[in-house]
Amino acid sequence: MALPLDSYLGIHTQALKLGAKRSELLAANMANADTPNYKARDVDFKAALAASSTTGGHLALRTANSSTNQNHIPLNHVGSTAGAPTLYRTPLAPSLDGNTVDSEVEQANFVQNAIHYQASLSFVNGKFRSLMTAITGQ
Repeated sequence: MALPLDSYLGIHTQALKLGAKRSELLAANMANADTPNYKARDVDFKAALAASSTTGGHLALRTANSSTNQNHIPLNHVGSTAGAPTLYRTPLAPSLDGNTVDSEVEQANFVQNAIHYQASLSFVNGKFRSLMTAITGQ
């Protein structure tokens, strides 16, 4: 009997994709900490993961009804996590130059995201190890 790999791995495949996208956004925030008028961005991981589980585990790419071209993809729906809109973070103490990046908050979020990513990766690794044990019989 064939076993669909996505259903066997569960939600962790989507969690890995969302975690990678969130890492990119948080790294971009930290890289632009001194850029005037840069707005810190993030993904609502919990909402995006819930949305991916209700759509059968696949995040669908949506296009915007833009005045320039309806086929243009908006900035808040870029990449494989299109179901996860990119949100702007509300600053605790905005700077005078309009930058909303708080380095300490970004570093803490980056570390937390890395821990969650590693946990999902360990789970997937364990699932593959179980499959290999079942296949080889050892």
